[in-house]
Amino acid sequence: MAQSDVQSVPSLGPPLRLDAETKTRQEWVYRQLRESLLTGQFVPGRSVTLRGIADMLGVSLTPVREALRRLVAERALVAHGNRRVSVPRMTRVKLADLCATRAHLETFAAERAMPAIDAARLAHLWSLDAAVDQAIEDGDVTAYLQRHRAFHFAFYDSGPASAVMPLIESLWLQFSPFLRLAIGHIGTDYIVDRHAEALRAVAGQDAQSLRFAIEADVREGLGSLTEADWQRLEAAD
Repeated sequence: MAQSDVQSVPSLGPPLRLDAETKTRQEWVYRQLRESLLTGQFVPGRSVTLRGIADMLGVSLTPVREALRRLVAERALVAHGNRRVSVPRMTRVKLADLCATRAHLETFAAERAMPAIDAARLAHLWSLDAAVDQAIEDGDVTAYLQRHRAFHFAFYDSGPASAVMPLIESLWLQFSPFLRLAIGHIGTDYIVDRHAEALRAVAGQDAQSLRFAIEADVREGLGSLTEADWQRLEAAD
């Protein structure tokens, strides 16, 4: 695939506010790019220039360079020698590894969170899942990616997740661009929502059913792409 030019920089969506939580311009740029990766605004394998990103965000090269350095360290991006970066192309082996690692870490985080999910938190998670279902019904891929992530992260953050969440977030950064690409070519029909099963397991304090639901939620999406699916995605690359 030919490298993109400055005009090929993806639409980064509505900018995040520069507020008390984003004390530096570099942090703001990092959060903006991170959100764009998590919603699949960068296409795997297609490179963009640092200048193009800086122009899109209305900032100098310095905060862009530093933010991208962090994202490269998190394995969300790869740097090229000509001031370009790109999301790594997904392979079948890499996808299987990401799914297996996500399943391991996220079942662990969910099980640890379960005792801390009281009635109010459970109701909030049900509302988040309803929003996920609405996004699927509407065919709104960006909303689906945002709400699906919000559900999982709110779930895991209910428990003692300070050590495991950075690892989970790093995996989602690597996973989300390909998820967006796959949904765009395959559609949403293959999406199986296991969130309701997970929440019923929490209500019943059933750790085994919770682990099954979370692992199935991870594996039954992109982890179960068929040979025909892969051929269609590779042909579109």
